[in-house]
Amino acid sequence: MADVKKRDFRILVINPGSTSTKVGVFEGERALMEKTVDHDAATLSTFAGVSEQMPYRMETIMSALAEAGIDPNTMDAFVGRGGGLMPVEGGTYEVNDTLLDHARRGANGVQHPAQLGPQIAHELAQAAGKPAFVVNPPDTDELCDLARMTGVKGVYRHVHLHALNLKETAIRHAASMGRRYEELDLVVCHVGGGISVSAHHLGRMVDGYDIVGGEGMMAPTRCGGLPVAEVLNLIDAGRTTTELRRMCMKTGGFVDLLGTSDAREVQSRAAAGDAAARRAWDALLYQLTKAICAMAGALGGHVDGIPAGRRHGAQRRARRPRAPDVRLGRAGHGVSWRVRARGHGRGRPPRAERRGAAQDLHGRARVPGL
Repeated sequence: MADVKKRDFRILVINPGSTSTKVGVFEGERALMEKTVDHDAATLSTFAGVSEQMPYRMETIMSALAEAGIDPNTMDAFVGRGGGLMPVEGGTYEVNDTLLDHARRGANGVQHPAQLGPQIAHELAQAAGKPAFVVNPPDTDELCDLARMTGVKGVYRHVHLHALNLKETAIRHAASMGRRYEELDLVVCHVGGGISVSAHHLGRMVDGYDIVGGEGMMAPTRCGGLPVAEVLNLIDAGRTTTELRRMCMKTGGFVDLLGTSDAREVQSRAAAGDAAARRAWDALLYQLTKAICAMAGALGGHVDGIPAGRRHGAQRRARRPRAPDVRLGRAGHGVSWRVRARGHGRGRPPRAERRGAAQDLHGRARVPGL
Protein backbone atom coordinates (compact mmCIF):
# COMPACT_ATOMS: atom_id res chain seq x y z
CA MET A 1 0.00 0.00 0.00
CA ALA A 2 1.44 3.38 -0.99
CA ASP A 3 2.40 5.77 1.79
CA VAL A 4 -0.15 8.51 2.27
CA LYS A 5 1.52 11.89 2.69
CA LYS A 6 0.21 13.94 5.59
CA ARG A 7 -1.59 16.99 4.28
CA ASP A 8 -0.70 20.47 5.51
CA PHE A 9 -3.85 22.53 5.88
CA ARG A 10 -3.91 26.14 4.74
CA ILE A 11 -5.21 28.43 7.49
CA LEU A 12 -5.86 32.17 7.63
CA VAL A 13 -5.26 33.64 11.10
CA ILE A 14 -6.59 37.02 12.29
CA ASN A 15 -5.42 38.77 15.47
CA PRO A 16 -7.17 42.15 15.97
CA GLY A 17 -5.48 44.59 18.35
CA SER A 18 -6.15 48.06 19.66
CA THR A 19 -4.42 49.88 16.79
CA SER A 20 -3.65 47.11 14.30
CA THR A 21 -4.79 43.79 12.89
CA LYS A 22 -2.26 41.03 12.33
CA VAL A 23 -2.99 38.68 9.46
CA GLY A 24 -1.17 35.44 8.70
CA VAL A 25 -1.56 32.59 6.23
CA PHE A 26 0.02 29.27 7.15
CA GLU A 27 0.39 25.96 5.38
CA GLY A 28 1.26 23.53 8.10
CA GLU A 29 4.11 25.21 10.02
CA ARG A 30 5.17 27.30 7.00
CA ALA A 31 4.16 30.96 6.93
CA LEU A 32 3.02 32.02 3.46
CA MET A 33 2.16 35.55 4.58
CA GLU A 34 2.48 37.64 7.73
CA LYS A 35 1.35 41.25 7.78
CA THR A 36 0.41 43.85 10.35
CA VAL A 37 -2.25 46.26 9.11
CA ASP A 38 -2.04 49.47 11.13
CA HIS A 39 -5.18 51.48 11.84
CA ASP A 40 -5.37 55.20 12.37
CA ALA A 41 -6.40 55.88 15.99
CA ALA A 42 -8.49 58.87 14.93
CA THR A 43 -10.42 56.69 12.49
CA LEU A 44 -11.06 53.99 15.09
CA SER A 45 -12.33 56.60 17.54
CA THR A 46 -15.20 57.46 15.16
CA PHE A 47 -16.83 54.05 15.76
CA ALA A 48 -19.38 53.77 18.56
CA GLY A 49 -18.14 50.34 19.67
CA VAL A 50 -15.71 47.57 18.84
CA SER A 51 -18.12 45.52 16.71
CA GLU A 52 -18.93 48.58 14.58
CA GLN A 53 -15.32 48.45 13.30
CA MET A 54 -16.06 45.25 11.36
CA PRO A 55 -16.52 46.72 7.83
CA TYR A 56 -13.43 48.93 8.20
CA ARG A 57 -11.22 46.10 9.46
CA MET A 58 -12.53 43.68 6.83
CA GLU A 59 -11.70 46.12 4.06
CA THR A 60 -8.11 46.52 5.24
CA ILE A 61 -7.67 42.74 5.62
CA MET A 62 -9.01 42.03 2.14
CA SER A 63 -6.68 44.68 0.72
CA ALA A 64 -3.70 43.06 2.44
CA LEU A 65 -4.62 39.63 1.07
CA ALA A 66 -5.10 41.01 -2.44
CA GLU A 67 -1.73 42.77 -2.24
CA ALA A 68 -0.09 39.44 -1.31
CA GLY A 69 -1.93 37.64 -4.12
CA ILE A 70 -3.77 35.32 -1.73
CA ASP A 71 -7.36 34.24 -2.34
CA PRO A 72 -9.21 33.58 0.94
CA ASN A 73 -11.34 31.00 -0.87
CA THR A 74 -8.24 28.73 -1.05
CA MET A 75 -8.19 28.34 2.74
CA ASP A 76 -9.14 25.14 4.56
CA ALA A 77 -10.10 27.00 7.73
CA PHE A 78 -10.08 30.42 9.40
CA VAL A 79 -8.95 31.21 12.95
CA GLY A 80 -9.64 34.43 14.86
CA ARG A 81 -8.29 35.51 18.21
CA GLY A 82 -11.16 34.98 20.64
CA GLY A 83 -12.62 37.80 22.68
CA GLY A 84 -15.80 38.85 24.47
CA LEU A 85 -16.60 35.25 25.43
CA MET A 86 -17.80 33.72 28.67
CA PRO A 87 -15.28 31.59 30.62
CA VAL A 88 -14.27 28.38 28.83
CA GLU A 89 -11.61 25.72 29.22
CA GLY A 90 -8.57 25.99 27.00
CA GLY A 91 -8.81 24.42 23.56
CA THR A 92 -10.05 24.93 20.01
CA TYR A 93 -13.69 25.95 19.50
CA GLU A 94 -15.63 26.15 16.27
CA VAL A 95 -17.43 29.46 15.85
CA ASN A 96 -21.16 28.75 16.21
CA ASP A 97 -24.15 31.04 16.72
CA THR A 98 -23.69 31.25 20.51
CA LEU A 99 -19.98 32.04 20.34
CA LEU A 100 -20.59 34.60 17.61
CA ASP A 101 -23.32 36.30 19.65
CA HIS A 102 -21.02 36.52 22.69
CA ALA A 103 -18.24 38.03 20.59
CA ARG A 104 -20.52 40.61 18.96
CA ARG A 105 -21.87 42.00 22.22
CA GLY A 106 -18.90 41.32 24.50
CA ALA A 107 -20.77 38.92 26.77
CA ASN A 108 -17.95 38.94 29.33
CA GLY A 109 -18.43 42.68 29.91
CA VAL A 110 -15.06 43.58 28.37
CA GLN A 111 -14.90 45.66 25.20
CA HIS A 112 -11.67 44.73 23.39
CA PRO A 113 -10.75 44.43 19.68
CA ALA A 114 -10.03 40.72 20.25
CA GLN A 115 -13.79 40.14 20.02
CA LEU A 116 -13.55 41.03 16.33
CA GLY A 117 -11.47 37.88 15.76
CA PRO A 118 -14.37 35.38 15.75
CA GLN A 119 -16.54 37.80 13.76
CA ILE A 120 -13.98 38.33 10.99
CA ALA A 121 -13.09 34.62 10.86
CA HIS A 122 -16.78 33.74 10.63
CA GLU A 123 -17.49 36.19 7.81
CA LEU A 124 -14.53 34.96 5.74
CA ALA A 125 -15.41 31.33 6.45
CA GLN A 126 -19.02 31.83 5.41
CA ALA A 127 -17.93 33.28 2.08
CA ALA A 128 -15.51 30.40 1.45
CA GLY A 129 -17.79 27.66 2.76
CA LYS A 130 -15.17 26.57 5.33
CA PRO A 131 -15.13 26.36 9.16
CA ALA A 132 -13.99 29.10 11.57
CA PHE A 133 -12.36 28.56 14.95
CA VAL A 134 -10.94 30.32 18.01
CA VAL A 135 -8.05 28.83 20.01
CA ASN A 136 -7.38 29.36 23.73
CA PRO A 137 -9.29 32.66 23.96
CA PRO A 138 -8.42 35.31 26.59
CA ASP A 139 -11.40 34.06 28.61
CA THR A 140 -9.79 30.65 29.13
CA ASP A 141 -10.52 29.80 32.78
CA GLU A 142 -9.15 26.61 34.32
CA LEU A 143 -8.65 27.89 37.86
CA CYS A 144 -8.49 25.41 40.69
CA ASP A 145 -11.10 25.72 43.42
CA LEU A 146 -8.84 27.45 45.95
CA ALA A 147 -7.74 30.05 43.41
CA ARG A 148 -11.34 31.20 42.99
CA MET A 149 -11.90 32.01 46.66
CA THR A 150 -11.85 35.52 48.17
CA GLY A 151 -12.55 36.76 51.68
CA VAL A 152 -15.97 38.15 50.70
CA LYS A 153 -19.00 35.88 50.51
CA GLY A 154 -20.34 35.59 46.97
CA VAL A 155 -17.28 37.22 45.35
CA TYR A 156 -15.07 34.85 43.37
CA ARG A 157 -11.94 35.31 41.28
CA HIS A 158 -11.77 34.73 37.55
CA VAL A 159 -9.04 35.47 35.03
CA HIS A 160 -8.45 37.22 31.74
CA LEU A 161 -5.00 36.43 30.39
CA HIS A 162 -3.04 36.12 27.16
CA ALA A 163 -4.04 32.45 27.18
CA LEU A 164 -3.22 31.80 23.52
CA ASN A 165 0.40 32.90 23.92
CA LEU A 166 0.78 31.41 27.41
CA LYS A 167 -0.38 27.97 26.31
CA GLU A 168 1.72 28.04 23.13
CA THR A 169 4.81 29.15 25.04
CA ALA A 170 4.28 26.32 27.52
CA ILE A 171 3.83 23.73 24.75
CA ARG A 172 6.99 24.87 22.96
CA HIS A 173 9.00 24.95 26.17
CA ALA A 174 7.89 21.42 27.02
CA ALA A 175 8.94 20.27 23.54
CA SER A 176 12.37 21.89 24.01
CA MET A 177 12.75 19.68 27.11
CA GLY A 178 11.63 16.58 25.24
CA ARG A 179 8.45 16.48 27.32
CA ARG A 180 4.71 17.06 26.91
CA TYR A 181 2.89 20.11 28.28
CA GLU A 182 0.52 17.76 30.11
CA GLU A 183 3.45 16.29 32.09
CA LEU A 184 4.84 19.51 33.55
CA ASP A 185 4.31 22.18 36.18
CA LEU A 186 5.22 25.57 34.71
CA VAL A 187 5.06 29.27 35.54
CA VAL A 188 4.46 30.94 32.18
CA CYS A 189 4.74 34.65 31.36
CA HIS A 190 3.60 36.87 28.52
CA VAL A 191 5.36 40.22 28.26
CA GLY A 192 3.97 42.97 26.05
CA GLY A 193 1.69 45.99 26.39
CA GLY A 194 -0.11 43.79 28.88
CA ILE A 195 1.71 41.30 31.11
CA SER A 196 0.35 37.91 32.14
CA VAL A 197 1.78 35.46 34.68
CA SER A 198 0.14 32.07 35.17
CA ALA A 199 0.60 28.70 36.86
CA HIS A 200 0.18 25.60 34.68
CA HIS A 201 -0.28 22.16 36.23
CA LEU A 202 -0.28 19.08 33.98
CA GLY A 203 -1.77 20.90 30.98
CA ARG A 204 -4.21 23.19 32.84
CA MET A 205 -3.80 26.87 33.68
CA VAL A 206 -4.80 26.54 37.33
CA ASP A 207 -4.02 30.09 38.51
CA GLY A 208 -3.16 33.52 37.16
CA TYR A 209 -4.12 37.18 37.34
CA ASP A 210 -7.15 39.01 36.01
CA ILE A 211 -5.19 41.66 34.13
CA VAL A 212 -8.43 43.18 32.79
CA GLY A 213 -9.84 43.53 36.31
CA GLY A 214 -6.83 45.23 37.90
CA GLU A 215 -4.97 42.27 39.40
CA GLY A 216 -1.29 41.43 39.44
CA MET A 217 1.67 43.56 38.37
CA MET A 218 1.40 46.88 36.62
CA ALA A 219 2.19 47.03 32.90
CA PRO A 220 2.83 49.78 30.35
CA THR A 221 -0.92 50.51 30.05
CA ARG A 222 -2.33 48.78 33.16
CA CYS A 223 -2.38 49.86 36.79
CA GLY A 224 -2.07 46.38 38.30
CA GLY A 225 -3.33 45.54 41.77
CA LEU A 226 -4.36 48.49 43.95
CA PRO A 227 -5.34 48.57 47.65
CA VAL A 228 -9.13 48.63 47.90
CA ALA A 229 -9.00 51.49 50.42
CA GLU A 230 -6.99 53.62 47.99
CA VAL A 231 -9.46 52.91 45.19
CA LEU A 232 -12.28 54.07 47.47
CA ASN A 233 -10.28 57.22 48.24
CA LEU A 234 -9.96 57.91 44.50
CA ILE A 235 -13.74 57.58 44.12
CA ASP A 236 -14.29 59.90 47.09
CA ALA A 237 -11.95 62.37 45.41
CA GLY A 238 -14.11 62.44 42.28
CA ARG A 239 -12.71 59.68 40.05
CA THR A 240 -15.46 57.81 38.21
CA THR A 241 -15.73 54.04 37.95
CA THR A 242 -15.34 54.42 34.18
CA GLU A 243 -11.99 56.17 34.68
CA LEU A 244 -10.82 53.49 37.09
CA ARG A 245 -11.81 50.68 34.73
CA ARG A 246 -9.81 52.37 31.96
CA MET A 247 -6.80 52.48 34.29
CA CYS A 248 -7.03 48.68 34.54
CA MET A 249 -6.51 48.32 30.78
CA LYS A 250 -5.55 51.51 28.94
CA THR A 251 -4.52 54.49 31.05
CA GLY A 252 -2.66 52.96 34.01
CA GLY A 253 0.95 51.87 34.49
CA PHE A 254 3.56 53.80 32.52
CA VAL A 255 0.80 55.84 30.82
CA ASP A 256 -0.36 57.31 34.15
CA LEU A 257 3.09 57.51 35.76
CA LEU A 258 5.14 58.73 32.81
CA GLY A 259 2.76 59.70 30.01
CA THR A 260 3.88 56.95 27.63
CA SER A 261 3.11 53.29 26.94
CA ASP A 262 6.42 52.70 25.14
CA ALA A 263 8.66 50.55 27.35
CA ARG A 264 11.67 51.34 25.15
CA GLU A 265 11.18 55.03 25.83
CA VAL A 266 10.99 54.33 29.57
CA GLN A 267 14.25 52.35 29.43
CA SER A 268 15.97 55.14 27.50
CA ARG A 269 14.76 57.78 29.95
CA ALA A 270 15.92 55.68 32.89
CA ALA A 271 19.36 55.19 31.31
CA ALA A 272 19.59 58.97 30.74
CA GLY A 273 19.07 59.67 34.45
CA ASP A 274 15.30 60.18 34.67
CA ALA A 275 14.65 59.11 38.28
CA ALA A 276 10.89 58.70 37.81
CA ALA A 277 11.38 56.46 34.77
CA ARG A 278 14.00 54.40 36.60
CA ARG A 279 11.73 53.96 39.60
CA ALA A 280 8.72 52.95 37.47
CA TRP A 281 10.81 50.48 35.44
CA ASP A 282 12.31 48.87 38.53
CA ALA A 283 8.88 48.72 40.19
CA LEU A 284 7.40 46.88 37.21
CA LEU A 285 10.23 44.33 37.27
CA TYR A 286 9.92 43.97 41.04
CA GLN A 287 6.20 43.30 40.78
CA LEU A 288 6.71 40.89 37.89
CA THR A 289 9.31 38.92 39.83
CA LYS A 290 7.00 38.79 42.85
CA ALA A 291 4.12 37.55 40.66
CA ILE A 292 6.29 34.77 39.22
CA CYS A 293 7.23 33.63 42.73
CA ALA A 294 3.57 33.71 43.79
CA MET A 295 2.63 31.40 40.93
CA ALA A 296 5.49 29.07 41.89
CA GLY A 297 3.93 28.97 45.35
CA ALA A 298 0.55 28.12 43.84
CA LEU A 299 2.23 25.03 42.37
CA GLY A 300 3.58 24.04 45.77
CA GLY A 301 7.11 24.87 44.63
CA HIS A 302 6.97 22.15 41.94
CA VAL A 303 8.21 24.14 38.95
CA ASP A 304 9.74 22.46 35.90
CA GLY A 305 10.38 25.73 34.06
CA ILE A 306 9.60 29.43 33.80
CA PRO A 307 9.27 30.22 30.07
CA ALA A 308 8.38 33.68 28.83
CA GLY A 309 6.80 34.61 25.50
CA ARG A 310 6.38 37.98 23.88
CA ARG A 311 3.45 39.33 21.88
CA HIS A 312 1.63 37.05 19.46
CA GLY A 313 3.77 36.34 16.43
CA ALA A 314 7.00 37.33 18.20
CA GLN A 315 7.65 34.15 20.15
CA ARG A 316 10.89 34.04 22.06
CA ARG A 317 12.72 30.73 22.00
CA ALA A 318 12.00 28.97 25.28
CA ARG A 319 14.95 28.04 27.45
CA ARG A 320 15.35 26.22 30.73
CA PRO A 321 15.66 28.51 33.74
CA ARG A 322 19.12 28.14 35.19
CA ALA A 323 19.67 30.06 38.39
CA PRO A 324 19.02 29.25 42.04
CA ASP A 325 17.17 32.17 43.58
CA VAL A 326 15.32 35.44 43.17
CA ARG A 327 17.50 38.53 43.38
CA LEU A 328 16.64 42.17 43.16
CA GLY A 329 19.11 44.43 41.46
CA ARG A 330 20.14 47.77 42.91
CA ALA A 331 17.97 50.73 42.03
CA GLY A 332 18.49 51.60 38.41
CA HIS A 333 20.04 48.24 37.57
CA GLY A 334 16.86 46.26 37.03
CA VAL A 335 15.86 42.90 38.43
CA SER A 336 17.55 39.60 37.70
CA TRP A 337 14.94 36.91 37.04
CA ARG A 338 16.71 34.15 38.94
CA VAL A 339 14.00 31.79 40.10
CA ARG A 340 14.87 28.24 40.99
CA ALA A 341 13.14 25.71 38.74
CA ARG A 342 12.39 22.22 40.02
CA GLY A 343 14.49 19.56 38.40
CA HIS A 344 17.61 21.71 38.16
CA GLY A 345 18.98 20.83 41.61
CA ARG A 346 19.07 18.16 44.25
CA GLY A 347 16.29 16.99 46.49
CA ARG A 348 13.65 16.53 43.80
CA PRO A 349 10.93 14.10 44.97
CA PRO A 350 9.88 11.26 42.66
CA ARG A 351 7.47 12.21 39.84
CA ALA A 352 4.67 10.05 41.29
CA GLU A 353 5.01 11.75 44.68
CA ARG A 354 5.00 15.21 43.08
CA ARG A 355 1.97 14.49 40.94
CA GLY A 356 0.01 13.00 43.84
CA ALA A 357 0.65 16.01 46.08
CA ALA A 358 -0.24 18.48 43.35
CA GLN A 359 -3.42 16.64 42.45
CA ASP A 360 -4.55 16.90 46.04
CA LEU A 361 -4.39 20.69 45.61
CA HIS A 362 -5.40 21.09 41.96
CA GLY A 363 -7.22 17.84 41.12
CA ARG A 364 -10.24 18.18 38.85
CA ALA A 365 -12.51 16.55 41.43
CA ARG A 366 -11.74 19.44 43.76
CA VAL A 367 -12.92 22.06 41.27
CA PRO A 368 -16.74 22.14 41.13
CA GLY A 369 -18.12 23.63 37.94
CA LEU A 370 -15.11 23.04 35.69
